[in-house]
Amino acid sequence: MIIAVLCAALGACSALRIGYSQAPDLAYWWLDGYVDFNSDQTPRVREALKQWFAWHRRTQLPDYAAQLARAQAELAADTTPARACEWQGEVIKRARTAWERALPAAAELVPTLTPQQIQHLERRYAKANDEFRDDFLQPDLRKRAERTLKRTIERAETFYGKLTDAERARIADTLPRSPFDPEAWFAERQMRQQSTLAMLRQFNGDGAAREPLLAALRGQADQMERSPREPYRRYAEHLNEFNCSFAASLHNSMTPTQRRHAVAKLGGWEGDLRALVAGS
Repeated sequence: MIIAVLCAALGACSALRIGYSQAPDLAYWWLDGYVDFNSDQTPRVREALKQWFAWHRRTQLPDYAAQLARAQAELAADTTPARACEWQGEVIKRARTAWERALPAAAELVPTLTPQQIQHLERRYAKANDEFRDDFLQPDLRKRAERTLKRTIERAETFYGKLTDAERARIADTLPRSPFDPEAWFAERQMRQQSTLAMLRQFNGDGAAREPLLAALRGQADQMERSPREPYRRYAEHLNEFNCSFAASLHNSMTPTQRRHAVAKLGGWEGDLRALVAGS
């Protein structure tokens, strides 16, 4: 839990070494599912992804591995909510660095998108929103709470190993105090999608607007980090405070055996990252 934020920086955490080696192709297929690239765009996107992942492997993976090593060194001791939030901030900073590196290629692609491709993206957003409803917005609030509890326990066990019945019960007692509101999250998500679509339509076919487009792309990332809508921003800050406190409390309640399990898990990921760097 306290190191869950590191997973976000690494992408897929299972079969990391194999998955990362195939990452340019996997990233292309994922993006193509949203945009439906044409024959002119495909080679440019593939080359941009190849170059981005070469940069990422060479410059970022060593830093991620060092972060994992530092996390392992801290796992034996108790932690604080402030420290949990610091780890989250470290991941956000690295995600922003990765996005900044991708901006020039994104700025070259956006003006080439056709109205049909933007419509395709809008339909893909709608499909993703249906999946979100299935995962987080069950009409039965009891089932919704059960799903949230199940996700939380699964994430905790990813790092710490099997939880006892008493540990599961403590999580179940704590989660109802969480300010997490999937309906607020969903509404914000939809507004961000509409903002992205509006930005793409604004710069569609406008190859001369590079600097304004770069600023607009950075603005989309800003919205992900800090909503421009004050009510949601206050909600997100409150939720983040709770999550950091919850992560610290959970970690501090784990046994030495469970903490060793987490150290071993992170050690495996660190080894995978260092092998990827060496293999580059």
